[in-house]
Amino acid sequence: MKVKDFFKTLIPAVYAGLCIGIGGSVFIACENKIAGAFMFTVGLFTILIFGFNLFTGKVGYICQRKPSYILEVLTVWLGNFIGTYLVAFLLRFTRVYESLVTKCNTMVAVKESDSLLSLLILGIFCGMLMFIAVDSFGKCENKVTATLIVILGVMVFILAGFEHCIADMFYFALTKSYPDALLMLLVITIGNAIGGNLIPLMQNIQKKLNA
Repeated sequence: MKVKDFFKTLIPAVYAGLCIGIGGSVFIACENKIAGAFMFTVGLFTILIFGFNLFTGKVGYICQRKPSYILEVLTVWLGNFIGTYLVAFLLRFTRVYESLVTKCNTMVAVKESDSLLSLLILGIFCGMLMFIAVDSFGKCENKVTATLIVILGVMVFILAGFEHCIADMFYFALTKSYPDALLMLLVITIGNAIGGNLIPLMQNIQKKLNA
């Protein structure tokens, strides 16, 4: 990847990380979990509307692209990490930080007490939902339907307790869980990648069988 292409991919990914950080902040701030899950969707909608680069929105197309696409996806992951960390860092200088980090510590403690296998499986299910949401938004001509799919996709993964690696990047940064949380983040990332590719792989198999 050329330097120009690297930054062309990285910068929109940083913005996507900022959006997820903001979405994660409002989710934590909401006392009602359902309301918080709904408000979190502002992050994904902003990313989709402005064309920012989100790892869970890109990774599902690996099986349909050239091998070089993997480097692009990894660059997006890095940019998302930078963006989420930046939001978490800046919040430390605001009046809302103490309240957010107190609630977030409880969330992160649940993840830390979980097994890696559990995190992987929960990441797979989240990856599936994110692919459905992002792919449907781009392909569905009826924008009302597309909007509903995005909202449901985000709310379901949050309310079901599935793991989204970019959201977790923000939660881990907010609670200063790095570097201990890096292994968990890697496992969740792998889970999201597997889940994001399950439907495209099935579609490829169907095409070959129908050929």
